[in-house]
Amino acid sequence: MNQDRHPLSEDDAITDAAAHWCMRLHADDCSAAERATFSQWLAADPRHAAEYQAMLEIWQTADLLPREHNVVALSPRRKARTRNWRPLASAAAIALMALPLAGWVGWEQNWLPSSYQHFQTGDQLQQVQLNDGSRVDLNLHSELRYFNFKDERRVTLIKGEAFFKVTHDSSHPFIVRAGNGQTRVTGTQFNVWKYDDQVKVTLVEGSVLVSSDGDSGGYRLGPGMQATYQMGDFEPHLAQSDDYDNALAWRSGKLVLDNLSLRQALPVINRYLEKPLLLADDSTARIRISGIYNTREVARLVDTLPKVLPVYLTRSKDGSTVLNRIVPPPSRG
Repeated sequence: MNQDRHPLSEDDAITDAAAHWCMRLHADDCSAAERATFSQWLAADPRHAAEYQAMLEIWQTADLLPREHNVVALSPRRKARTRNWRPLASAAAIALMALPLAGWVGWEQNWLPSSYQHFQTGDQLQQVQLNDGSRVDLNLHSELRYFNFKDERRVTLIKGEAFFKVTHDSSHPFIVRAGNGQTRVTGTQFNVWKYDDQVKVTLVEGSVLVSSDGDSGGYRLGPGMQATYQMGDFEPHLAQSDDYDNALAWRSGKLVLDNLSLRQALPVINRYLEKPLLLADDSTARIRISGIYNTREVARLVDTLPKVLPVYLTRSKDGSTVLNRIVPPPSRG
């Protein structure tokens, strides 16, 4: 018998306590004495902080608690995490009865998921399997969350890039939220890239429906098509992809730049840098670049740019590298 395994009753007690504190700390009448007691409970066992963080995530997903409400600083979560929410649901349901009617109806309408997964990558590519059987390839420095609801499967791509092979289920759509829009499928293969508020969706197989927040109906993509959008776009921009293989080269650890302007290339390059590379002006932005690079060595690319492009490097006040175009001397006539 594994002596490190805690009894189920003890785990249930922690879950009940986490549900209680999640409700009380977000109540208007929560007192200073209660907050002090909560801090003591939180520090008593590492599992307390983990369970409270999990409870916050599931309630925030259901829009029952404000996301910006920062009650307490918690220790960082593990990079990959899988939970079964069925034991948690019973405790949460009891606590939800004390919330406004809208919260209780939300629970009854299955806005809370039955399972949850969180994945985050560092300097290595990673392939993960979701609870529905779908597989996801994650690029470097990427993060996503998966929630299995009664009526849909929902993924949030927080940052980075992911290639999805979605298990087909026509009655249980698969929705990927990224930036200011979403991609809806039932079973297919596609790539989603996100940098700041820019998003690009590339379809490999099947079909997807891409919409931005200002778009009510969405636009259907066929294989080889791409949709891009960013904050402020009323609808996504559609195009037949000429760099289909280039867009997926990251899965082999490659960054392919095929005659792109620096304005187009920098969002892709900056995905792999600690500090973003900046452009001095529009003239610099129009310079074009080509090449194939290792995604783990993009920082070296920056140092070599003056050797292959008519540019020189300077530093901004915050220490970021700035690309400046070398202006040719005037011709002598």
